[in-house]
Amino acid sequence: MAIQPLDLQIMFTQIDSIGKSQAVQKEGLVIQQSLQNLKKQERTEADIQAVNESQDIGEGAGAIHDRGSRKFSGKDGERRHDKERKEDAAPKLWDPQLGKNVDISG
Repeated sequence: MAIQPLDLQIMFTQIDSIGKSQAVQKEGLVIQQSLQNLKKQERTEADIQAVNESQDIGEGAGAIHDRGSRKFSGKDGERRHDKERKEDAAPKLWDPQLGKNVDISG
């Protein structure tokens, strides 16, 4: 299909608008990429500043079981063990209002 002179005249008048639209598209891609880089940088800075929650070690090597591992020898040890058991069985008093009121009068 051959290009007619009339077609060339129309194309030459549209070259400026085509060039501008292509320049805008290229600028848009550059701006979009820079915005993505900025968001990524902000996320990494926020991750650096954030305080991470510690992980629960559970029943692993860090767990300490003091009561089950005690070994008492003789009658004295048995008495201490029985006394501690009685103290654990005693009812503990607890105030439900404890820690809820703050006295700000100086």
